Order: sequence, then structure tokens, then C-alpha cells
Amino acid sequence: QVSLVESGGGAVQPGGSLRLSCTLFGGRFGIYTMAWYSRATGKQRESVATIETEGRSNYTESVNGRFTISRNDHKSTVYLEMNNREREVTAGYYCNAKFRPDKYWGQGTQVTVSS
Repeated sequence: QVSLVESGGGAVQPGGSLRLSCTLFGGRFGIYTMAWYSRATGKQRESVATIETEGRSNYTESVNGRFTISRNDHKSTVYLEMNNREREVTAGYYCNAKFRPDKYWGQGTQVTVSS
């Protein structure tokens, strides 16, 4: 059974930086398209960034140039480097692994904006 475990959340000041990690257990990491989503209180979950198996990445427009998604297949881990978090609010960040038709979600890690 595939499971995803996120880490790296916490408090960050406006404009600060943070790196999230997500490790996949129980499956062959290299076959999965990996993605990060965010969900702020009262809002729907939104895609932040996606990285394909060959390394090609896509970002939602609002984070393009400030966030970087990367993967380390040897460590079965995907990362989200978040820099210059001026516009982001407190939200849960969720890791997603997809290999059709299967899709898996992590429990999420909270990122709290705190001045």
C-alpha cells in the first residue's frame, strides 16, 4: 500500500522561505507523477506544482519563479522549495502521487504565515 508522508511545514514570516518534503513508501517512486497542492481555510485545494517522471515541471502562475519542485528518485522524495512567500497565506500543503488510474494523497503539512 502506497503512503505519502510530508514534512517541513511550520511558521514562516511573510516573504520568507521554506522547503517541504514528501516521501513515498510502499511503491516504486519513479513511476509516479508527483505534485504539491495547497488548501487555505475555507477554500478548495489548488494545484501548486507538478513534476513528471522525467523531471519536467509545471507551476501555477502565481508561484512561477518563486517556488521550485524537484524530485530525488533514489530517496523516493519530492520537494517544494518556497521562496519569497509574499502572497501566500496560511495553508495546508498536500503531496500527491499519480500513476493512472491510481492517485494517492499525503496527510498534509501546515504552513503558517506568522509575522
